[in-house]
Amino acid sequence: MPPAGDLIWFAAALVGAGAVAGVLAGLFGIGGGAILVPVFYQLFGLLHIDDAVRMHLSVGTSLAIIVPTSIRSFMAHRKRGAVDQELLRSWMLPVPLGVLSASLIAASVSSAGLRAIFALIAILVGLRMLFNRQHWRLKGELPHNPVRAVVGWSIGLLSGLMGIGGGVLNNTFMTLYGRPVHQAVATSAGVGVLIAIPGLFGYILAGWGEARLPPFSTGYINWVVVALIIPITLAIAPLGVRFAHALNKRQLEIGFGVFMLSVAARFLYSLS
Repeated sequence: MPPAGDLIWFAAALVGAGAVAGVLAGLFGIGGGAILVPVFYQLFGLLHIDDAVRMHLSVGTSLAIIVPTSIRSFMAHRKRGAVDQELLRSWMLPVPLGVLSASLIAASVSSAGLRAIFALIAILVGLRMLFNRQHWRLKGELPHNPVRAVVGWSIGLLSGLMGIGGGVLNNTFMTLYGRPVHQAVATSAGVGVLIAIPGLFGYILAGWGEARLPPFSTGYINWVVVALIIPITLAIAPLGVRFAHALNKRQLEIGFGVFMLSVAARFLYSLS
C-alpha cells in the first residue's frame, strides 16, 4: 500500500484531470482521454498494478469515462445547431468498426507496444496542435465514400488505441476541408460518442478473464476510477462549450500541443 500522502496527491491529480478533461470535451470536442490516460498510468503504477495490464487498464478506463462526457458535450453543442448530423450518420458504422479493431489489437499487443502506439500518435497530435493553421485547406467539401469511410475507420482505430474521443483527429479532417472550426468541434463531440460506447465494450471483452487486474474491474475497465471521475467531467463539460466561444483557442492549442509532446516523451522514456 503506498503512503497516505501519495494517495492524497494522486486523488487531487484525479480531480484535476477530471476537471481538465471536462473542459477539453466542450472546448475542443474531445473526450479528454489524452489527459486521463497518462494520469491513470501513473496512478495504477503507484497502486502496483502489474505493468503487463497497466496501460491497457488506463486506455479502457479512459474510454469508459468518455461515454457520458461525450454525450453531455454533444447534447450541449447540438442545442447550438452546429453539429454536422449528415457526417455523423455516415460514420455510424466505420468509426465503431475502427474502435472494435483497436480493441482486438489491444488484446494481443503488449503494454510496451500500447505505450509506443500512444506516444507516436501523441507526437502527431501535439505537432498538429502546435503548427495548425486556419488557412490550411485541401478542398471545399468533405470527401464521399469510400474515402470518408476509411477516414472514419482510421479515426476510430487510432482513438481506440489511445483511449481518446477522436476530437483532435476529426477537427483536423473537417477543417482541412473548409468546415468552420466550431462545427468541427461540435461534430467531434458526436464522434466521441461513436468511439467511446463500442470502446467500452471492446475493452471489457479484450480484458475478460485477465487475472492481474485490480478489484472492481471488468475487463480493462476499473469502475472505482470511473465512478470518481465521471461526476467531475459531467459537471465541467458544459463550461468548456461556453469557453469554446469565448477564449483564445490558439493559445490553448499550443498549451495542449506541448502537453501531448511531453506525454509522448514520458512514454518513450519508459520504453528505454
